[in-house]
Amino acid sequence: MEKALIAMSGGVDSSVAAWLLKEQGYDLAGAMMKLFVSEVESGCCSAADAQDAREVAQRIGIPFYVFNFVDDFAAQVIDRFVAAYQSGATPNPCIDCNRYLKFERFLRRADELGIEKIATGHYARITKEGSRRLLKKGLDPSKDQSYALYTMTQDQLARTLFPLGELSKAEAREIAAAQGLVTAQKRDSQDICFAPGGDYAGFIEGYTGVPAAPGFFKDTLGSTLGEHKGIIHYTIGQRKGLGISAGQPIYVCRVCPQTNTVVLGGQEELYAKTLTARDINLIAADRLDGPVQMRAKIRYNQTEQPATVWQLDEDTLRVEFAEPQRAITKGQAVVLYDGDVIVGGGVIEDRF
Repeated sequence: MEKALIAMSGGVDSSVAAWLLKEQGYDLAGAMMKLFVSEVESGCCSAADAQDAREVAQRIGIPFYVFNFVDDFAAQVIDRFVAAYQSGATPNPCIDCNRYLKFERFLRRADELGIEKIATGHYARITKEGSRRLLKKGLDPSKDQSYALYTMTQDQLARTLFPLGELSKAEAREIAAAQGLVTAQKRDSQDICFAPGGDYAGFIEGYTGVPAAPGFFKDTLGSTLGEHKGIIHYTIGQRKGLGISAGQPIYVCRVCPQTNTVVLGGQEELYAKTLTARDINLIAADRLDGPVQMRAKIRYNQTEQPATVWQLDEDTLRVEFAEPQRAITKGQAVVLYDGDVIVGGGVIEDRF
């Protein structure tokens, strides 16, 4: 009987994934990753979530553990998040959590326990074609989570199970209800787990103990429009909370940490066709040869758009979209698709 270790968050998705694997005959154990010390009574890493996960494990008859990864999470996710905002970028900490915690640190813990396979409740699929593993979209387009998984390696894909990849969210909830799982009707969390409420600037100031330095808003010609609260308060495309009256809608177009300025402009200033991305990871190929036609997206909830892609060197991509894209943002991920196959992706560096 093959052993597997499933990451259980206390939500409905990982609960159903655990039940499915047990039904498939795996010698299964469940574990929650304790990632940070939560000050709220519910939500990621809270005592309530741990209790829900433990009750589900008891219900389906598997052992349950809690792994303390607080230091790893701080170093690999929170510190990166803070540094990105301080450098004028807008990071995606969920991608870093997948990369460094779920499919690296958690996998190492499985090794320590002598367990070959790990599993999560992600809506994505893994197939094998020849000697290569492919990462594919989940069949439910409204829940597909492949965008946040583009950093996975061949070894990680070979050792990972995604039991929910061919299910819809509604089907997962039906299974949970039918099996009497306590998480059946539990709501999904919409916030970044360590910054509930979405006050990222407030979190950064509290975490670092350093207040953001005020600076100036500029227009695209360099004229001063007013004073801002600190660059960590702003992201590309932002309109609300600027405190500037311009007689027409204005948006954040650039965040410039070198001069501590935030550039504002009209809607048209937000559009660009081309970006460069670094820290790339390719899944479907070892390298992209020449210009390749595929589809790409620059944020989680966007539909992929037609694009031409060049690999400029071992760690750099150039992506040129067929049509200009709104608010291409430094620090976010661009992910490449060939149909339902995730080719790879990288972290957006610049747009032009």
